[in-house]
Amino acid sequence: MPFLSRCDSGRSRVFVWLIQVLIVLYVSSGGALAAEGAQRIDDYLRGLTSLQADFQQFTFNAERTQMIERHGTFYLQRPGRFRWEYASPNPQIIIADGKRVYVHDIELKQVSHQSQAKALRGTPALLLSNTEPIEQHFEVRSIESSDGRDWVELIPKDPETEVVRIELGFGTDSLDSLIMADSFGQETRLNFTNIQRNVALKPDLFKLDQRAVDDFLSFD
Repeated sequence: MPFLSRCDSGRSRVFVWLIQVLIVLYVSSGGALAAEGAQRIDDYLRGLTSLQADFQQFTFNAERTQMIERHGTFYLQRPGRFRWEYASPNPQIIIADGKRVYVHDIELKQVSHQSQAKALRGTPALLLSNTEPIEQHFEVRSIESSDGRDWVELIPKDPETEVVRIELGFGTDSLDSLIMADSFGQETRLNFTNIQRNVALKPDLFKLDQRAVDDFLSFD
């Protein structure tokens, strides 16, 4: 079982899915992409170096009954640094500092950690240094616009991934919605608000505050 899934099968799995999508999009943003959907992604991400956004996360079961609602803040600094901060229902922080991934359970004062290469191994994104085109990892196509958004669908080519479909929703000038369907029939939707592009992010956001931790668990 992957490291992040062992730490928290729900939240961490969604984190991995989101990160693998963003990594692939970031490293592919400079290429010449022919498909209309891929071009829409390319246009949005060109020149993007950092991102900060609030999010709401909704998880539905195979019967489309809502099971879980969570919210928090997401930070991304290129290259290879992330902070995924859940405010509720249970506070948790996931930090990738470019070398290691830390999953911090605030209430337990416990941190599980692993090298970033191992923690993200097996994802469609492969390594953070990946420079392969997006079409090598996903089938990309535009789908019908709805909810005032233009939608792009990504179908992973990796047969081992739990993700079977990803949809990216672009509003007027931003990627503000993301839908992920897994092989268990569950669907997770993330809506992003207060999106700040190329904002200056403090380096400490991507550093673990060890003063707030009593127990460290290594999975290397």
